[in-house]
Amino acid sequence: MKKYLRYAVSGLGLCCIHSSFAQVLGDLRQSSVSGNFQIEGAYYQKDTAIKADPGKEVFRYNAFGNINATMGNFSAGVRFESYNPPLLGYLPGYKGSGIPYRFARYKHKDIDITVGNFYEQFGSGITLRAYENRGLLYDNALDGMRVIFSPKSGVTLKGLVGKQRTYFSLSPGVVRGIDGEVNITELFDSLAKSKTKVIVGGSFVSKYQEDQNPTLVLPENVGTGAGRVTIIRGGFNFNTEYAYKINDPSYQNKYSYKPGQALIATAAYGSNGFSAQLSGKMLDNMSFRSDRDAQNTIDMINYQPDFSKFHTYSLMAYYPYATQPNGEVGGTAEVQYKIKKGTPLGGKYGVDITVNASSYFALDTIGINPVQDSAMNHKYKTNYGNVGDKYYHDFNIEITKKFNKQLKITVMYANQFLNQSIVQFNTPDKEEHPDISSNIGVIDITYRYKTGSAIRFETQGFFATYNYGEHKLDKAGNVNITNNTGSWVSELIEWTPTSKWFFVLADQYNYNNPDVAKRVHYYYGSVGYVSGPTRISVSYGRQRQGIFCAGGVCRFVPAQSGLSFTISSSF
Repeated sequence: MKKYLRYAVSGLGLCCIHSSFAQVLGDLRQSSVSGNFQIEGAYYQKDTAIKADPGKEVFRYNAFGNINATMGNFSAGVRFESYNPPLLGYLPGYKGSGIPYRFARYKHKDIDITVGNFYEQFGSGITLRAYENRGLLYDNALDGMRVIFSPKSGVTLKGLVGKQRTYFSLSPGVVRGIDGEVNITELFDSLAKSKTKVIVGGSFVSKYQEDQNPTLVLPENVGTGAGRVTIIRGGFNFNTEYAYKINDPSYQNKYSYKPGQALIATAAYGSNGFSAQLSGKMLDNMSFRSDRDAQNTIDMINYQPDFSKFHTYSLMAYYPYATQPNGEVGGTAEVQYKIKKGTPLGGKYGVDITVNASSYFALDTIGINPVQDSAMNHKYKTNYGNVGDKYYHDFNIEITKKFNKQLKITVMYANQFLNQSIVQFNTPDKEEHPDISSNIGVIDITYRYKTGSAIRFETQGFFATYNYGEHKLDKAGNVNITNNTGSWVSELIEWTPTSKWFFVLADQYNYNNPDVAKRVHYYYGSVGYVSGPTRISVSYGRQRQGIFCAGGVCRFVPAQSGLSFTISSSF
């Protein structure tokens, strides 16, 4: 009997080993390794004409490389980064090399677990958004643990805890968050055939940071919660989210104890060549960071969306807008229409027309007497029934017409206004930073003279007026024109002789700057080679000083001159 029992146990063991080996073999067959890398380098030169001075470190670069591996339900990856030092215009704290991002992740049926670094977003991101933007060198990845659980179709629950990336180290605050989302249409079988989809969700995020301030009593635990609804039916889509944050005194809000609020809403409709979208928001003291003393783009837990149009033409984006973290109210409307093919106006290929308008204002705030309100220390109240000074507006129209297989023309016009002193410099000094009103025009012509070959011409004009408000005059009775750059013109020609090569020549000219010595040409030339996933480009020229923004997050770009190169590839 014992003999047969030994045979049975041995056989069972062999079966288990065979089963485990088969599973591993199956996972190996599904395994893969992928990655990508990019190197951006520049050799800067001193250029007195545009006041470009790189200092002693004339060679700088930004570089990174990702390696990711997947085996069945398991995946892992690392990213190496190096900045010695970073390119001009990026925060100097990134100087150095290291592995700031590494993770391991397991997904199986209804469970998804990540340890290490990860990116995440709850709803619109108004309570939490950890993401990366290489163009801004923005990376607020969390380092900790995240669990995603889907117990039933239509139900998703998330929980996480971790610290945010701060350059090559971690922020002093700990971030904790939970999020839940329910697709009501999928949750109930009786609604499976419904044409209307309703999704509801909510989130709560808190941060803990010790109070080490000797003069203030600062809250060590700060929380923000939000609720959201999305409704989809046919071509109609509506979503809205409201968030409330308890008092969170910080460097950003000048250590005010006033709670924060946010309301965001977007409605969109599209059908048969027509689409329209309307977005609105109200943000009041919603800056949320894991380090209350952080500045610039460091340690931001949440995302305050910018609905204004992201312009790709250089002079259209000369004075970009960025979300005002302490408060704003406004919205954006956009209509797109395609004139049908075969009509008198549409011709053979039709005509695409896009009209976009944005307008944003300060909140109407009332200061509070610090003596009478010392216990709360709110510093101001908000009158939500009114608006304050205008921050920004942008009205633009874009028309694209394809005349035949070779020729396509895009024409664009924009009227913009920027309250530069507040939006970019956070000061009421209009003499130093005047309001700017501008009219901008673009003509973009592309001619494809054979398959894979094209030549593109682009011309732009930026015509501005400057409002100094109650300015001071110099002894000669003139306004300080130090920050009046006048108007600009820009020309560009891009030649693509084959699908692998491209050449670019461009120039921006500040033709009527009040200071004649500053009427200089910002010339630029580039040559590039593309083969599959690999791209190599070399450029030489000047870059004017300015602000570069993406998604409501901005960085300052100093005047630059010199040689630069980019190499990127993936596998």
